[in-house]
Amino acid sequence: MSWYEAAEEPELVEHGRVSGLAVTGRGEPGGAAYSESVGALYAVMGALSAPMVPLEGFWWVEDERSPFDVPRDQWWWHLFLRLPDGIESVDQAREDVRAKVPAAARVQHVTVAEGRCVQMLHRGAYADEPASLARMYALMKDEGVAPNGLHHEIYLSDPSETDPERMRTILRQPVR
Repeated sequence: MSWYEAAEEPELVEHGRVSGLAVTGRGEPGGAAYSESVGALYAVMGALSAPMVPLEGFWWVEDERSPFDVPRDQWWWHLFLRLPDGIESVDQAREDVRAKVPAAARVQHVTVAEGRCVQMLHRGAYADEPASLARMYALMKDEGVAPNGLHHEIYLSDPSETDPERMRTILRQPVR
């Protein structure tokens, strides 16, 4: 299965290693720190002359409560842009854009290896994701697997899109 494809019903899939650009931060989705980090990722990607790909986010909270009960300004994230195979170093691209985009200094070249996952395509508003996540967790229970890593989202539509009819997000959860 392609990295950017998912069925509309939860399914078990396997994903190999991929590399990409990442920035780690904390704050509300769409907030100042988040937006600055997105800009830095795309600036470095542009300096690499790599094709533009969908933005991705790996999300977590450092709290005992459900993430949906934690104020959004306390959410942590790794924002990610997948790189095409063959790009070995991003150091020069990062340096090339630092003068105009200081946050580019925080962009890292990382490898992601999720392995076995439960995923599905969520259509609609981000606020409606809990219903899709509940369906994913039901499949995990039925299959006898448990979460094993960070909640992962791939924004197939522009993350700033507000029309729920046009919003498409792959929800992915690594499992063991």
